[in-house]
Amino acid sequence: MDRPLVALVLAGGTGTRLYPASRSHRPKQFLSLSNAGDDSLLSQTAERASFADELFVCTRNDFADEVSEHAPDATVLVEPKGKDTGPALTYATHRIREEIGDCVVLVLPSDHTVSGDFESVARAGARVAAETGALVTFGVEPTRPETGYGYIESGEKRDEPEPHAELTAFHEKPDSETAADYVESGYLWNAGIFAWTPESFLTAARDSELAPLVDALDDGNASEGFAAVDDVSVDYAVMERAEHAAVVSAAFEWDDLGSWDALERVLDEDDAGNVALGDFLAIDAADNVVVSDDKHVSVVGVEGLAVVAYDDRVLVMPKEQAQRVREVVSALKEEERF
Repeated sequence: MDRPLVALVLAGGTGTRLYPASRSHRPKQFLSLSNAGDDSLLSQTAERASFADELFVCTRNDFADEVSEHAPDATVLVEPKGKDTGPALTYATHRIREEIGDCVVLVLPSDHTVSGDFESVARAGARVAAETGALVTFGVEPTRPETGYGYIESGEKRDEPEPHAELTAFHEKPDSETAADYVESGYLWNAGIFAWTPESFLTAARDSELAPLVDALDDGNASEGFAAVDDVSVDYAVMERAEHAAVVSAAFEWDDLGSWDALERVLDEDDAGNVALGDFLAIDAADNVVVSDDKHVSVVGVEGLAVVAYDDRVLVMPKEQAQRVREVVSALKEEERF
């Protein structure tokens, strides 16, 4: 591939389902959620993308100053307002075209964990994007019927320039029965990783509800462009409607650590099935997730809980209801206490 490969890391969200570790002043991507070291999720993502020719991080103004601590080699793009991934990626892709020119953009969320041969898969997807003009998404082979992820349905397979398939449809996060059907049908998890040329993406965005933003960016009026569009995901606004979209199967292990129960998949457990980050003691307690900053946490005679203690906040809930943290955050935001 003779075009520069530009890694674009999205780091503007907060990761509300990881409250209270994730707060309005401390987003998920700045957290370290591993016993292996102190590197944040953003630092790990930047390192994962080190093979790229250029690295950009797109974030909101509140987080911009801290990005350099986690990704010192990155160029920081500050979106005028947080409006989901559709406007963010339109803005960032436009800016990258202005600064780099003709290239391939590899889009990476800042808060996922990946192990295995990421570089080879990423380069293959970038080549498909460069040589076919397709908007490329990366799909992960499911290991379980997961209700917390979206799914990708792929179609006819292609062998050139790299193995890929036509993108048939995106499917939103399903219920448990539907998730099992999706896995049985061979659907892939939507990893939120993409590759495209700026020309291909911005052309598709101009044919979507993001058109006012593209026009405003062409005129140098980013703030006006953001004001003219609604919050919308790139999947819904662009990818689902794109005339030419492709899927590259990702042969690496992946997890988005979207909720506290996900730590069971990335941390070592004790003999009773407990996993922990921080100082903890378990007595007659099993299958719990315990996380803390500088506090000691003891769990006694309990099973299947998530117990999280950060700052002056404590969260206790059944692991199976981990997605309900959104309800807590919603209530706290209304009280301006998030």
